Amino acid sequence: MSRSTLPIHAVLPDLLAALRARAAAVLIAPPGAGKTTAVAPALLAEPWCTGSVIVLSPRRVAARAAAERMAELMGEAAGETIGYLTRLDSKRSARTRVLVMTEAIFVATILKDPELSGVSAVLFDEAHERHLDSDLGLALAVESQQVLRDDLRLVVMSATLDGQRFAALLDGAPVIESEGKAWPLAIRWLGARPELRLDDAMASAIATAWREQGEGDLLAFLPGVGEIERLREKLVQRLPQALVLPLHGQCDPAAQRAAIRRDPEGRRRIVLATAIAETSLTLDGVSIVVDAGLSRRAEFDKAAGVTRLVTHRASQASAAQRAGRAARQGPGVAYRLWEEAAHAGRPAFEPPEILVSDLAPLALTLAQWGAGDAAAMAWLDPPPPPAMAAAHALLLSLGALDEGGRITPHGSAMAALPLEPRLAHMLLHAARHGAAGDAAALALLLQERGLGGRSDDLHLRFDTWQRDRSPRAQASRKLAERWARQAPQGSGDGLPLAAILAEGFPDLIARRRDPSGELWLTAGGRGLRLDPASPLIRAEWLAVGEAQGEARGARITGAIALTEAEVTRWLGHRIERASTLRWVAEERRVEALLEQRLGAIVLARGSDPNPDPAAIARFLADKVRAEGLGLLPLSPASRALLTRAAHAGLAALAEEALQAEVGDWLLPLLGRRLDDLPRGKLHEALLARLDHAQRQQLDALAPPSFRSPAGTSHEIDYADPGGPSVEVRVQALFGLDRHPTYGKPPQPLLLKLTDPGGKPLQTTRDLPGFWRGSWRDVVKDAKGRYPKHRWPDQPWTEDPSLKTKNAFERQRK
Repeated sequence: MSRSTLPIHAVLPDLLAALRARAAAVLIAPPGAGKTTAVAPALLAEPWCTGSVIVLSPRRVAARAAAERMAELMGEAAGETIGYLTRLDSKRSARTRVLVMTEAIFVATILKDPELSGVSAVLFDEAHERHLDSDLGLALAVESQQVLRDDLRLVVMSATLDGQRFAALLDGAPVIESEGKAWPLAIRWLGARPELRLDDAMASAIATAWREQGEGDLLAFLPGVGEIERLREKLVQRLPQALVLPLHGQCDPAAQRAAIRRDPEGRRRIVLATAIAETSLTLDGVSIVVDAGLSRRAEFDKAAGVTRLVTHRASQASAAQRAGRAARQGPGVAYRLWEEAAHAGRPAFEPPEILVSDLAPLALTLAQWGAGDAAAMAWLDPPPPPAMAAAHALLLSLGALDEGGRITPHGSAMAALPLEPRLAHMLLHAARHGAAGDAAALALLLQERGLGGRSDDLHLRFDTWQRDRSPRAQASRKLAERWARQAPQGSGDGLPLAAILAEGFPDLIARRRDPSGELWLTAGGRGLRLDPASPLIRAEWLAVGEAQGEARGARITGAIALTEAEVTRWLGHRIERASTLRWVAEERRVEALLEQRLGAIVLARGSDPNPDPAAIARFLADKVRAEGLGLLPLSPASRALLTRAAHAGLAALAEEALQAEVGDWLLPLLGRRLDDLPRGKLHEALLARLDHAQRQQLDALAPPSFRSPAGTSHEIDYADPGGPSVEVRVQALFGLDRHPTYGKPPQPLLLKLTDPGGKPLQTTRDLPGFWRGSWRDVVKDAKGRYPKHRWPDQPWTEDPSLKTKNAFERQRK
């Protein structure tokens, strides 16, 4: 298909017209339509386009390939009218008018120049991938357009885009859609092979596809570089006639170009790629796709405090993009290593990075931008508040933000560096000690996977990389040197690599927890694991820079050994001497300690002879707040009061309210031991929570006692499972022919009647019925045991008295 017949040309007039009338547009065009390479050059002739056009690409490989393809179509070399800018490679000149750059570089560009001087348009390509830097860059560009540059054109482009959502974000921008050229695409469902390793299952599937199709290049999708390398070794032996090429971010530019273009000698190729080949790139000659159905993405684990790579089932949208690679230039076929019936169970889309990523870089960028309220900016999905809170806490600990959330001078210096916050802080700190070169190199080693090998020992990887003479290693070292020159230089004698790393990741400084060296405790209070075969296994301390896995079992994948002397010397500014309190459960008291701590790691501990009484009281109050009133030495009267209040429904004495408000009523009474609390004062404190009206209400709804006809007082048990009850000798109720009640409206008390010796006789809620019913049976048994007491036939007609018959008669006389 020639350039003049690309499907995108059918809608270019509509797009150009929209951009003459409006400052924004949304372009939806399927893979292969030509949007990436055709739109930007078409804008250059527009009257409003007097400056340059920036095209944002999600990946370095795609940025370079797109620029080279546009330049080729114009009959030029990259770096003339069309240029590109990535972290490790760039080609541009004074003639360059279309500059393709990665999303992260655009964010740095607009931060440095919010007006985007000399820029007429910004094109957000493959916006559906929802990378964090893409969402952030779009939010910043929209604000710049609204406040500073109403003439700046913004175009959001994608093959699978929710156009209306982006249009709403761009103030109702028009949506232009290209139908594209639809080549036939067949889907073959090979099914899952759980009994096989992934590389074995993929090798079998690729061999099948290679044999069945007979012609055309093959593109295989795998989750990561490790899987690609293992599969490549198998295929070289299994299909020696094929040219097997890797395609991922760690490949040097020459290897990436070889994977993108047809083989000059006409050999059939097998390209093994990560998700880097899903969008933007057209791999010339590919008509077969084999998809493992997996994707690996970076997710921030807030519990572990690290970003980890997690392998998931690829989404339906991702699978569609991958399959579409086979039908970009003609009919194609896609083989999938899962069942057709299971496809609908896959997620529809990959989650936006803003919902799963570490938001510290975003938070620092917004602080540098001056955004007081991140939620007020133009987001398709606003950053989650908990993740933003964690990001602000980290930036505060690095000195990038002040207590009010405003950026500090140190934070501004961090934001000016093309590094994430931890690494920027690490570089600035090391530069003050004369170690900017080592710090910049270490930062790049942490950002660029694969440099120096895969050892857990970052020092070993660092040394290996420094000796590496490959083009990629040399280009990366030059980049690190440029970073180092951007940091203000100090006059110190340098720092060891471990101390540099620890400054960037102070919460991941770790000390071993067991003799084997497998279990580690970090300064942030998290547990990490180390492979028993790691060269770091004998270390006592580690400065950790990389960890992978779930929070409870995160594995250290990159660290440098530290000695205790180095911890004391180089990290002394992070060691705190603090008084701490500990609960001694068996003695129900607080123990006051003096500790030297590096975060959660205790270096030394001893008794504190002069603890702060107020701190102890607050500690005990918090303990009661967390664990409940059962910790308090409540008197029987206090327990009865609380039970009555619960029965009466008085919220002021409800356990939840008492726990929540311990600072009001309990804190003034507290000393060092809960058992030393004066019970009388504790009871008074509880009563004091009730005003006069509430006390009257309490007595009316839940009176404390029942007074019998004989004049005896009996406490009402409101905790009785059978309901409020009283225990009373039956003779005290003589003369009473109605059942006793309590509360409003009156409710019958449960009477637990006893004989003169206190033994149970009967339980009843119907005293008149008892007198006239089972009383006669009770008398038969009790009269023989207590012949000196009265057992009349009609007790409701008798005078109440607890006296014996003789004493009662003498009293009457």
